[in-house]
Amino acid sequence: MAATKMQGRGPSTGNIELFSPTYFAACGLGGIISCGPTHTSVTPLDLVKCRRQVDPNIYTSNLSAWRSIFAKEGLRGVFFGWAPTAVGYSFQGAGKYGFYEVFKYYYGEKLFPNANKTVVYLGASASAEFLADIALCPFEAVKVRMQTTLPPYANSLREGWGKVTAKEGLGGLYKGLYPLWGRQIPYTMVKFATFETTVNQIYKTLGKPKESYNALQQTGVSFLGGYIAGIGCAVISHPADVMVSKLNADRQPGESGGKAMSRIYGNIGFKGLWNGLPVRIAMIGTLTAFQWLIYDSFKVSLGLPTTGGH
Repeated sequence: MAATKMQGRGPSTGNIELFSPTYFAACGLGGIISCGPTHTSVTPLDLVKCRRQVDPNIYTSNLSAWRSIFAKEGLRGVFFGWAPTAVGYSFQGAGKYGFYEVFKYYYGEKLFPNANKTVVYLGASASAEFLADIALCPFEAVKVRMQTTLPPYANSLREGWGKVTAKEGLGGLYKGLYPLWGRQIPYTMVKFATFETTVNQIYKTLGKPKESYNALQQTGVSFLGGYIAGIGCAVISHPADVMVSKLNADRQPGESGGKAMSRIYGNIGFKGLWNGLPVRIAMIGTLTAFQWLIYDSFKVSLGLPTTGGH
């Protein structure tokens, strides 16, 4: 899409004109559908990952963690934190995918038409994630506090939001914004640039243009490209993910972000930044694959082309 030359807006595809406001809004809706449910579905993995990042000795394994939590709290305990996850990542998905399509079009077609495609992908995804994280951050702050404290800091999104704002004001919901950007922007740059590059390479290897394959085959390519991209995402963003969990759980009142990160790093060291990585690779690889599958399937259902391969 961004890799092809075109004048003005794109041709009509189905009932939606490519690169029109309706198109970008549809991409944002696709982001909600692809991110909100998928992140919510892996809440049990995220719950254990966050707790093990904060306290590596809390559980001996993921299975033992789920058994322990289920025995004490039932299924609700296993999915603890699902509400801020669902709301936060729905907002983030809208911004991530919707703004990515906007920036990819304007950077690649309007502002820098001769730029390297990968540079366009990286710039568009970084810009989109910068905005998307502003929407995500308050819900991520509540989620992490709920999941990493025992007994829980709060038992619901509403309770957690109220406790943070009552004690710290709205600023308390954004104290993890910088490390969140540090985690999510590189993550999303890898997610989108690797996906686009991988999909292009898959079609090049297959030896036929994307348009010669049916919708099922194209979305299958999206799934494979998404999984490969997800592995890279997990590795590059994991240290910042650990730091976000630690900051939200262990930052002292009035302590600056830099001082808190320095103190936390002094306690856990470089090795501690990689706690929970295997779980996160499994989680993010699968998550990213299904997000791209759902997103491109949604686009296909509207008569729009899948992402990449142009």
